[in-house]
Amino acid sequence: MVSLALEFLLGVVLGSLGGLFGIGGGMLAIPALGVLFGLDQQLAQGTALVMVLPNVLVALWRYHQHNRIDPLQASVLAVASLVCAFFAARFAVNMDARHMRLAFVIFLAVLAFFLLLQLSRKAPQRGDTPRYGLHWMGALGLGAGTLGGLFGVGGGVVAAPVLTSVFGLTQVAAQGLALALAAPSTAVALATYAGHGHVDWQTGAALALGGMLSVSWGVRMAHVLPERGLRVAFSAFLVLCGLVLAIHA
Repeated sequence: MVSLALEFLLGVVLGSLGGLFGIGGGMLAIPALGVLFGLDQQLAQGTALVMVLPNVLVALWRYHQHNRIDPLQASVLAVASLVCAFFAARFAVNMDARHMRLAFVIFLAVLAFFLLLQLSRKAPQRGDTPRYGLHWMGALGLGAGTLGGLFGVGGGVVAAPVLTSVFGLTQVAAQGLALALAAPSTAVALATYAGHGHVDWQTGAALALGGMLSVSWGVRMAHVLPERGLRVAFSAFLVLCGLVLAIHA
Protein backbone atom coordinates (compact mmCIF):
# COMPACT_ATOMS: atom_id res chain seq x y z
CA MET A 1 0.00 0.00 0.00
CA VAL A 2 2.85 2.40 0.83
CA SER A 3 4.45 1.70 -2.54
CA LEU A 4 1.17 2.33 -4.38
CA ALA A 5 0.64 5.59 -2.47
CA LEU A 6 4.12 6.80 -3.43
CA GLU A 7 3.49 5.85 -7.06
CA PHE A 8 0.19 7.73 -6.99
CA LEU A 9 1.87 10.86 -5.57
CA LEU A 10 4.61 10.59 -8.18
CA GLY A 11 1.87 10.42 -10.80
CA VAL A 12 0.36 13.64 -9.42
CA VAL A 13 3.70 15.44 -9.81
CA LEU A 14 4.37 13.99 -13.26
CA GLY A 15 0.83 14.77 -14.45
CA SER A 16 1.24 18.43 -13.48
CA LEU A 17 4.56 18.66 -15.32
CA GLY A 18 3.16 16.80 -18.31
CA GLY A 19 0.26 19.23 -18.59
CA LEU A 20 2.60 22.19 -18.16
CA PHE A 21 4.98 21.12 -20.91
CA GLY A 22 2.49 19.29 -23.14
CA ILE A 23 4.36 15.96 -23.05
CA GLY A 24 2.27 13.64 -20.89
CA GLY A 25 4.89 13.33 -18.13
CA GLY A 26 6.74 10.38 -19.65
CA MET A 27 10.03 12.21 -20.04
CA LEU A 28 10.37 12.49 -16.26
CA ALA A 29 8.57 9.22 -15.46
CA ILE A 30 11.17 7.14 -17.31
CA PRO A 31 14.21 8.29 -15.29
CA ALA A 32 12.12 8.26 -12.09
CA LEU A 33 11.07 4.64 -12.66
CA GLY A 34 14.62 3.65 -13.52
CA VAL A 35 16.30 5.41 -10.60
CA LEU A 36 13.68 5.19 -7.83
CA PHE A 37 12.10 1.82 -8.65
CA GLY A 38 15.02 0.03 -10.32
CA LEU A 39 13.23 -0.76 -13.60
CA ASP A 40 15.38 -1.44 -16.67
CA GLN A 41 15.08 1.01 -19.56
CA GLN A 42 12.49 -0.86 -21.64
CA LEU A 43 10.33 -1.69 -18.62
CA ALA A 44 10.53 1.94 -17.44
CA GLN A 45 9.51 3.20 -20.90
CA GLY A 46 6.63 0.75 -21.23
CA THR A 47 5.32 1.44 -17.73
CA ALA A 48 5.59 5.20 -18.25
CA LEU A 49 3.41 4.86 -21.37
CA VAL A 50 0.53 3.55 -19.19
CA MET A 51 0.54 6.94 -17.47
CA VAL A 52 1.37 8.98 -20.56
CA LEU A 53 -1.58 7.83 -22.68
CA PRO A 54 -4.44 9.07 -20.44
CA ASN A 55 -2.44 12.16 -19.49
CA VAL A 56 -1.97 13.06 -23.15
CA LEU A 57 -5.67 12.62 -23.88
CA VAL A 58 -6.75 14.78 -20.92
CA ALA A 59 -4.14 17.44 -21.69
CA LEU A 60 -5.15 17.45 -25.38
CA TRP A 61 -8.76 18.09 -24.42
CA ARG A 62 -7.76 20.89 -22.03
CA TYR A 63 -5.43 22.55 -24.55
CA HIS A 64 -8.19 22.43 -27.16
CA GLN A 65 -10.56 24.16 -24.72
CA HIS A 66 -8.06 26.97 -24.10
CA ASN A 67 -6.58 27.27 -27.58
CA ARG A 68 -8.47 25.55 -30.42
CA ILE A 69 -6.31 22.94 -32.22
CA ASP A 70 -6.59 22.83 -36.01
CA PRO A 71 -8.08 19.36 -36.78
CA LEU A 72 -6.42 19.02 -40.21
CA GLN A 73 -2.94 19.84 -38.93
CA ALA A 74 -3.47 17.54 -35.94
CA SER A 75 -4.65 14.69 -38.18
CA VAL A 76 -1.64 14.93 -40.50
CA LEU A 77 0.77 14.87 -37.56
CA ALA A 78 -1.08 12.02 -35.85
CA VAL A 79 -1.37 9.70 -38.86
CA ALA A 80 2.25 10.21 -39.92
CA SER A 81 3.56 9.55 -36.42
CA LEU A 82 1.39 6.48 -35.94
CA VAL A 83 3.08 4.39 -38.63
CA CYS A 84 6.66 5.15 -37.57
CA ALA A 85 5.92 4.71 -33.86
CA PHE A 86 4.88 1.10 -34.47
CA PHE A 87 8.10 0.08 -36.22
CA ALA A 88 10.33 2.09 -33.86
CA ALA A 89 8.74 0.54 -30.77
CA ARG A 90 9.20 -2.97 -32.20
CA PHE A 91 12.88 -2.19 -32.66
CA ALA A 92 13.24 -0.66 -29.18
CA VAL A 93 11.83 -3.63 -27.23
CA ASN A 94 14.59 -5.88 -28.60
CA MET A 95 17.53 -3.58 -27.85
CA ASP A 96 19.99 -4.17 -25.01
CA ALA A 97 18.63 -2.30 -21.96
CA ARG A 98 21.93 -0.60 -21.12
CA HIS A 99 22.45 0.57 -24.69
CA MET A 100 18.86 1.75 -24.74
CA ARG A 101 19.41 3.88 -21.64
CA LEU A 102 22.57 5.40 -23.09
CA ALA A 103 20.72 6.24 -26.31
CA PHE A 104 17.95 7.87 -24.27
CA VAL A 105 20.45 10.06 -22.39
CA ILE A 106 22.02 11.15 -25.69
CA PHE A 107 18.57 11.91 -27.07
CA LEU A 108 17.79 14.14 -24.07
CA ALA A 109 21.15 15.91 -24.33
CA VAL A 110 20.70 16.68 -28.05
CA LEU A 111 17.15 17.89 -27.52
CA ALA A 112 18.14 20.09 -24.56
CA PHE A 113 21.03 21.56 -26.57
CA PHE A 114 18.68 22.39 -29.44
CA LEU A 115 16.25 24.11 -27.08
CA LEU A 116 18.97 26.12 -25.32
CA LEU A 117 20.40 27.15 -28.71
CA GLN A 118 16.99 28.45 -29.73
CA LEU A 119 16.71 30.39 -26.47
CA SER A 120 20.05 32.08 -27.09
CA ARG A 121 18.84 33.49 -30.41
CA LYS A 122 16.55 36.44 -30.88
CA ALA A 123 13.01 35.08 -30.82
CA PRO A 124 11.18 35.53 -34.16
CA GLN A 125 7.58 36.63 -34.32
CA ARG A 126 5.36 33.64 -33.55
CA GLY A 127 1.67 33.08 -34.12
CA ASP A 128 -1.02 30.44 -34.50
CA THR A 129 -0.45 29.85 -38.25
CA PRO A 130 2.48 27.58 -39.26
CA ARG A 131 5.06 28.91 -41.72
CA TYR A 132 5.14 25.64 -43.68
CA GLY A 133 2.44 23.48 -45.24
CA LEU A 134 0.89 20.14 -44.35
CA HIS A 135 3.46 18.02 -46.21
CA TRP A 136 6.17 19.39 -43.92
CA MET A 137 3.96 18.67 -40.93
CA GLY A 138 3.70 15.11 -42.21
CA ALA A 139 7.51 14.90 -42.32
CA LEU A 140 7.66 16.15 -38.74
CA GLY A 141 5.12 13.50 -37.75
CA LEU A 142 7.29 10.76 -39.25
CA GLY A 143 10.39 11.89 -37.38
CA ALA A 144 8.66 12.58 -34.07
CA GLY A 145 6.74 9.28 -34.25
CA THR A 146 9.97 7.37 -34.80
CA LEU A 147 11.70 8.95 -31.80
CA GLY A 148 8.54 8.68 -29.69
CA GLY A 149 8.15 4.98 -30.39
CA LEU A 150 11.84 4.33 -29.85
CA PHE A 151 12.10 6.11 -26.50
CA GLY A 152 8.53 5.77 -25.20
CA VAL A 153 7.90 9.52 -24.92
CA GLY A 154 5.01 9.88 -27.36
CA GLY A 155 6.80 12.13 -29.84
CA GLY A 156 5.36 15.37 -28.45
CA VAL A 157 8.60 16.31 -26.72
CA VAL A 158 10.29 16.34 -30.14
CA ALA A 159 7.45 18.01 -32.04
CA ALA A 160 6.87 20.95 -29.67
CA PRO A 161 10.29 22.67 -30.06
CA VAL A 162 10.28 22.10 -33.84
CA LEU A 163 6.80 23.58 -34.14
CA THR A 164 7.96 26.72 -32.31
CA SER A 165 11.41 27.22 -33.84
CA VAL A 166 10.83 26.00 -37.41
CA PHE A 167 7.07 26.34 -37.95
CA GLY A 168 6.83 29.62 -36.01
CA LEU A 169 3.99 28.64 -33.67
CA THR A 170 3.59 29.98 -30.15
CA GLN A 171 4.65 27.63 -27.36
CA VAL A 172 1.06 26.94 -26.29
CA ALA A 173 -0.15 26.29 -29.86
CA ALA A 174 2.83 24.02 -30.49
CA GLN A 175 2.21 22.03 -27.32
CA GLY A 176 -1.42 21.49 -28.27
CA LEU A 177 -0.48 20.11 -31.71
CA ALA A 178 2.32 18.04 -30.16
CA LEU A 179 -0.25 16.37 -27.92
CA ALA A 180 -2.41 15.56 -30.94
CA LEU A 181 0.62 13.95 -32.56
CA ALA A 182 1.49 12.03 -29.40
CA ALA A 183 -1.90 10.46 -28.63
CA PRO A 184 -2.11 7.72 -31.32
CA SER A 185 1.63 6.99 -31.41
CA THR A 186 1.62 6.57 -27.62
CA ALA A 187 -1.21 4.03 -27.86
CA VAL A 188 0.67 2.04 -30.52
CA ALA A 189 3.93 2.14 -28.56
CA LEU A 190 2.16 1.01 -25.38
CA ALA A 191 0.57 -1.95 -27.17
CA THR A 192 3.96 -2.95 -28.58
CA TYR A 193 5.78 -2.72 -25.24
CA ALA A 194 2.96 -4.61 -23.51
CA GLY A 195 3.06 -7.35 -26.14
CA HIS A 196 6.73 -7.94 -25.29
CA GLY A 197 6.16 -7.93 -21.51
CA HIS A 198 7.78 -4.55 -20.89
CA VAL A 199 4.96 -3.03 -18.77
CA ASP A 200 4.39 -3.05 -14.99
CA TRP A 201 0.62 -2.49 -15.06
CA GLN A 202 0.16 -1.97 -11.30
CA THR A 203 2.77 0.78 -11.12
CA GLY A 204 1.58 2.30 -14.39
CA ALA A 205 -2.06 2.39 -13.22
CA ALA A 206 -1.13 4.16 -9.96
CA LEU A 207 0.90 6.74 -11.90
CA ALA A 208 -1.90 7.18 -14.43
CA LEU A 209 -4.53 7.80 -11.76
CA GLY A 210 -2.41 10.47 -10.07
CA GLY A 211 -1.55 12.03 -13.42
CA MET A 212 -5.14 12.23 -14.64
CA LEU A 213 -6.13 14.11 -11.47
CA SER A 214 -3.38 16.71 -11.84
CA VAL A 215 -2.69 17.19 -15.57
CA SER A 216 -5.32 19.96 -15.82
CA TRP A 217 -3.40 22.00 -13.23
CA GLY A 218 -0.34 21.97 -15.47
CA VAL A 219 -2.37 23.00 -18.53
CA ARG A 220 -3.79 25.97 -16.63
CA MET A 221 -0.28 27.03 -15.59
CA ALA A 222 0.93 26.72 -19.21
CA HIS A 223 -1.62 29.33 -20.28
CA VAL A 224 -0.60 31.73 -17.50
CA LEU A 225 3.20 31.59 -17.63
CA PRO A 226 5.06 33.88 -20.08
CA GLU A 227 6.20 32.00 -23.19
CA ARG A 228 9.94 32.50 -22.69
CA GLY A 229 9.66 31.36 -19.08
CA LEU A 230 7.84 28.23 -20.23
CA ARG A 231 10.56 27.47 -22.79
CA VAL A 232 13.34 27.99 -20.23
CA ALA A 233 11.56 25.71 -17.75
CA PHE A 234 11.07 23.06 -20.44
CA SER A 235 14.78 23.14 -21.34
CA ALA A 236 15.83 22.91 -17.70
CA PHE A 237 13.42 20.01 -17.24
CA LEU A 238 15.11 18.03 -20.05
CA VAL A 239 18.61 18.77 -18.76
CA LEU A 240 17.64 17.58 -15.28
CA CYS A 241 16.20 14.32 -16.62
CA GLY A 242 19.30 13.66 -18.70
CA LEU A 243 21.66 14.29 -15.79
CA VAL A 244 19.72 12.00 -13.46
CA LEU A 245 19.80 9.15 -15.96
CA ALA A 246 23.45 9.72 -16.90
CA ILE A 247 24.50 9.46 -13.25
CA HIS A 248 22.62 6.17 -12.83
CA ALA A 249 23.34 4.71 -16.28
